[in-house]
Amino acid sequence: MMLKYLSLSQTLSKDVRSTQKLFQRWKSSSSIISNRTLPISIPSRKLPYTMLGTTKLNSNALVRFQSTVPNPESKDPLPDPDPDPLAKPTLRKSGFRQKDPVSPVSWRSVAIAASVGGLLLGFMFFIKKEKENALAKERKRTLGKASIGGRFDLIDHEGKPAKSEDFFGKWVLLYFGFTHCPDVCPEELEKLAKVTELIESNKNLDIKVQPLFITVDPARDSVAAVKKYIREFSERFIGLTGTPEQIQTVCKAYRVYFSAGPRDYEDDYIVDHTIIIYMVNPDGEFVDYFGQTKTAEDIYGALLICSEKYKAMKSKWF
Repeated sequence: MMLKYLSLSQTLSKDVRSTQKLFQRWKSSSSIISNRTLPISIPSRKLPYTMLGTTKLNSNALVRFQSTVPNPESKDPLPDPDPDPLAKPTLRKSGFRQKDPVSPVSWRSVAIAASVGGLLLGFMFFIKKEKENALAKERKRTLGKASIGGRFDLIDHEGKPAKSEDFFGKWVLLYFGFTHCPDVCPEELEKLAKVTELIESNKNLDIKVQPLFITVDPARDSVAAVKKYIREFSERFIGLTGTPEQIQTVCKAYRVYFSAGPRDYEDDYIVDHTIIIYMVNPDGEFVDYFGQTKTAEDIYGALLICSEKYKAMKSKWF
């Protein structure tokens, strides 16, 4: 049995040498050491586990491994063993991975900031739109609804009944004149024809426009005469006529002045009338008017602006 312990002592020679040093310290610290087994603990550096056993340090004592019971005859507590002076210092590795420095800006914070900014921007646009709509409604209420314009019932150049509701959904450019007009009426109708051409030639526009001609001389401007007259300017024109009472009603609604002048020897006469082109929106409401000094390009630009404002008022956010 002693040979077995000695063999083990040779395998753990370095541990034993360390233990001997420890034993000498204990001996000097008034521990009672006799020729019996002294219970202490010695870890092994070479083996993955702690060996159990005893080995003889000298003629006075044996040391037993894996025991932490102090000497019962000693009054002093068993001191902790010193680390092996021959052992190389080692760095203890942590089981946790060291975290990289955290940046204060992350994709999550950027996404949150972008979302909040988008909501605020959308809210600002919503408030702006509501404010513009409120101002437009207030302006309309202040000026009075339908102060100019109104419904009418007339006869078109094909002899069919035509009323104002038939043109809902279109932008109407309306002109009052008569077929015997020598110069002013042809110039204004050519202007209307050019505006219509500008609108319809632009394929990017979603604007439906309808030019109308209403006579202020129903006595001479029959259905056939109106049809022949408007065809000299554009196929897109619609001519309207009617009884003197019907013409009087529609002229009053649009504040149009007209008066027949004196007749000559051929019973011919000139009708003095208001020279204005009226713009009516798709709801049949008067929007703007243009005098004789306005060009076709001026009317075209104004129509585009009015159309955008109309779409903005009709659009819904939610």
